[in-house]
Amino acid sequence: MDIKATGTKSQLTENSLAVLRRRYLAKDDNGQIIETPEQLFMRVARAIAEPDLNYGATPEEVEQTALAFYNMIAELEFMPNSPTLMNAGRPLGQLSACFVIPIEDSMESIFDAVKATALIHKSGGGTGFSFSRLRPKNSPVASTSGVASGPISFMKVINAATEAVKQGGTRRGANMGILQVDHPDIMDFITCKDDITELTNFNISVGITDAFMKAVKENTTYPLIDPRTGKQFIKDGTPQSLDAREVFDAIVNHAHRTGEPGVVFLDKINKKEKTKNIGLIEATNPCGEQPLLPYESCNLGSINLSKMIKTTVGVSPGSDLFRSEIDWDKLKRTVHRSIHFLDNVIDANKYPIPEIDTNTKANRRIGMGVMGWADLLVMLEIPYNSEEALKLAEKVMAFIQNEADLASQQLARIRGNFPNWEKSDFFNQKTGSGIPRRNATVTTIAPTGTISIIASCSSGIEPLFAICYERNVMDNDHLIEVNPYFEQKAKQMGFYSDKLIEKIAEHNSIADFDEIPQEVRNIFVTSHDVSFEWHIRMQDAFQKYTDNAVSKTINLPNEATVDDVRQAYELAYSLECKGITIYRDGSRPHQVLSTKKTVEPISDEIPIVRERPETLHGFTEKIKTGFGNLYITINTYQGQPFEVFAQIGKSGHDTMADTEAVCRLISLALRSGVPVEEIIEQLKGIGGDSQVFGNGGLIRSMPDAIAKVLHRHFGNGKTLKQEPDLGTMRCPDCGAKLISESGCISCPLCGFSKCK
Repeated sequence: MDIKATGTKSQLTENSLAVLRRRYLAKDDNGQIIETPEQLFMRVARAIAEPDLNYGATPEEVEQTALAFYNMIAELEFMPNSPTLMNAGRPLGQLSACFVIPIEDSMESIFDAVKATALIHKSGGGTGFSFSRLRPKNSPVASTSGVASGPISFMKVINAATEAVKQGGTRRGANMGILQVDHPDIMDFITCKDDITELTNFNISVGITDAFMKAVKENTTYPLIDPRTGKQFIKDGTPQSLDAREVFDAIVNHAHRTGEPGVVFLDKINKKEKTKNIGLIEATNPCGEQPLLPYESCNLGSINLSKMIKTTVGVSPGSDLFRSEIDWDKLKRTVHRSIHFLDNVIDANKYPIPEIDTNTKANRRIGMGVMGWADLLVMLEIPYNSEEALKLAEKVMAFIQNEADLASQQLARIRGNFPNWEKSDFFNQKTGSGIPRRNATVTTIAPTGTISIIASCSSGIEPLFAICYERNVMDNDHLIEVNPYFEQKAKQMGFYSDKLIEKIAEHNSIADFDEIPQEVRNIFVTSHDVSFEWHIRMQDAFQKYTDNAVSKTINLPNEATVDDVRQAYELAYSLECKGITIYRDGSRPHQVLSTKKTVEPISDEIPIVRERPETLHGFTEKIKTGFGNLYITINTYQGQPFEVFAQIGKSGHDTMADTEAVCRLISLALRSGVPVEEIIEQLKGIGGDSQVFGNGGLIRSMPDAIAKVLHRHFGNGKTLKQEPDLGTMRCPDCGAKLISESGCISCPLCGFSKCK
């Protein structure tokens, strides 16, 4: 087929093309790109259309279906998940993004899970685990006469395996670890990521039950359950319980501090699960939007809502004003075509292990979702944080869910129901009949980081993260990319200027920009303008009409309190949400702060020592002391000191040891968030028996010398010009500011993600 003659030539932005070239387009053995974006889209379309042959379609009909799939993708109306884009029509052929691997309480099961994880990560997928079946640490192991090391020790084993496996060179490994709140090791689990060097390839969530939330509300204790017996855990002859509010407070405090753990409401998930007669859901994929049974996988895809708009002329007869509205007919066609596409992926897929092949095909679970929601609201001039937006969210998702259900029913009449249909809620055991259904589930709201970049739209159902993004390019130049809808509106209304754009790029919000009309500020709200209540209510609006779950980051400002987090978790539970992930701005050491302001540490937090980036920039200064010349090196991070080294010439070993000890403690304090002014105050003026005049003043000791250098460069709130390399705080691929989305640190420009 000549796609130039019969198919759409995709209109991709430079940013989209850059992402495709870096991560998706096929390359030869020398790393040279060997396909165009159109060839990639047609490769995917043909590979996914081919299973139609199994259901009676002719080769000519398959070719027409391939063209329809191609046009849908090339016109950026729909994008499948990344493994499908990467691997369809290629030898690897693994097309799913989400997997859950069971772990039973035996060494054989644990290391079978490690092997399965390695194979999945190699093929481009992410994995979720429930560790709730593993016996707690220090429990007896009869076969060895030893004691168990507990779930967290085996999380570390899987984390290490993930670190060792590179996902086909295109995607990082990612895991979700879930532990039920009544497991005896729950408190260790809640704190297991306090050390930021551990479990770096895991997101963690606590599995919350209705019984636990009832105990929290009533301020009572609740029993811990021995996973081996299913009965209350006995330790030293005493039944073990915990204070529910103390546990809930621990979850909330740690989420406030670092964004983890999140929570998943297991009883809510299983109450609405259509295959509960087959087994209970215990785990989800890495970002939490896809609950799955053991050895299940799910392939995802998202409709670009910004393409589901039509423009009409005139709000009254004879008017030449234009008005945007949702094109419901186009949305319906796209939903039906997307369900067809995703059902075919199940048959086209090459699964990493036989158990996943069997269980995936038994339920034929798919997850069609949306992206471009914030763009749609902007085009309709509806504020994200408004009742009107919530009503539209329910209307849009109810429409999508209904049409997806109908599409799955139509496929079932032609191709048959999913094999477990008679064990599901779709089948009435008493009457022996039921609703035809090809897929156990059809809808999921997933994070769409990279595919939304390709489609040039906002991510998932998130609000706009920023109006402008700043990217580092060659020679440390900065390129500012502006939201196209804002740029168009600003030019139409006459307030656009390069100076304004540069100013906006330094902020997360335009709410306080008086030079921008208020009606524009109301429409172009960003995630930091949206209170946690509106974030959660938006998640709830979509969850009401979504089979699986909804991926959504509840962004909180840095000054948000622990009580704000508590209220957010309680609100999510009281609504229809199946889980919640919060993120307080500046709370995680790996975050690239979204503004140029320095975030002050919260005084009542336990300090977290920030991990050292691989590359830091700094300077060395010589200063005269009573022990000789002292060479002080200060490496900086975001314009502030991060670590200090010093060498003293012609002195004894004790002096050098003392100097090293002082510098190590200074560095530890700086990395723990202690303000440099506090360190200067503690060190300055310390006297010794070898004082000299130098550098314009009296140098009383080596600590005093270090304090003077720190004060000269950083005292009184001084900040050095930011370095070109900001380490983990900047995207390692393109230098843009990273953001937190759905529990993952990712780049909004090039698609880099710590969860892929």
